[in-house]
Amino acid sequence: MANILIIRLSAIGDVAMTIPVIYSAAEAYPADTFTVLTQAFLLPLFVNKPPNVRIVSSISVTHGYDKIIDLHNVISSRIIRILFRLKKTPVFTLDKNRKARKRLTAPKGKELKPLTSMIDNYTAAFQKAGFHFALSFTSVFASCLADLREIEDTTGKKSGKWIGIAPFAKHSGKIYPPAYMEQIVKKLSKREDTTVFLFGGRGEEAAVLEQWACRHPRVKNMAGRYPLANELALISRLDLLVSMDSANMHFASLTATRVLSVWGATHPYAGFYGFRQNPNDAVQLDMPCRPCSAYGNKPCLRKDRACMTQLMPKTIVEKIQGILEI
Repeated sequence: MANILIIRLSAIGDVAMTIPVIYSAAEAYPADTFTVLTQAFLLPLFVNKPPNVRIVSSISVTHGYDKIIDLHNVISSRIIRILFRLKKTPVFTLDKNRKARKRLTAPKGKELKPLTSMIDNYTAAFQKAGFHFALSFTSVFASCLADLREIEDTTGKKSGKWIGIAPFAKHSGKIYPPAYMEQIVKKLSKREDTTVFLFGGRGEEAAVLEQWACRHPRVKNMAGRYPLANELALISRLDLLVSMDSANMHFASLTATRVLSVWGATHPYAGFYGFRQNPNDAVQLDMPCRPCSAYGNKPCLRKDRACMTQLMPKTIVEKIQGILEI
């Protein structure tokens, strides 16, 4: 019986992507204990975890861990690694493919080819530590249907199609123009058999989404209203989530909900595509400058964000209609 410490402190989408790997490893090695160190606000992500998985936001180096698996590989996690190495604890580290990612996003001499996915990179780190397993994970709700009773006053009983829209992301290079996205919401809201749920953060995002909900029928703003566990439950009941390259894409992937993802400065080739999402469900324009960033945080070299502004709402609406056959 081994006690394994897994480190992944941020960001929220990256932490979400560890879950299929961690749950699969835990199910394959039920006699071992897997302790995940992450930030406190991310603990609700780990829904219906296997009994041998613990989630913590702080640790003591005096605790008896047999192996350390660093799935973050940044300065803060390196410091933790050093402390455990001083105790002679074996440490195994994630390969982040930094050089290949730089070549993928280079403004000149770009190598446009798929990199190893982060899911596979996480799995490889476990393999270094001696854990070999198949990815058995399907959904955090695989063993039980998500309970919507706590939010049913807002959602109502499900009828017709439920479509989620998550129009924001951490960095501007990954955000579809809000005016364009509202056009999509408006088009979808005209269908009497369709309910549109809007997802986003508190503050400014929630305020924008509340305006959309007020302007269009059958549109409900969920931003900032409920805990993450409730949002995951709702996402699991959607027929489709329309999302940026953002955490919401990964939330939906954790619940086996289909995602139509919209890509701008970033690209699925960088390895951050949603777990088991269909590559054909990525909406993007082929442009010689794409991708210009792995995370969407670099300024647009063209200065017009054409990868997003030239992607017309009609294209996305038609894709949604084709997927849902509406």
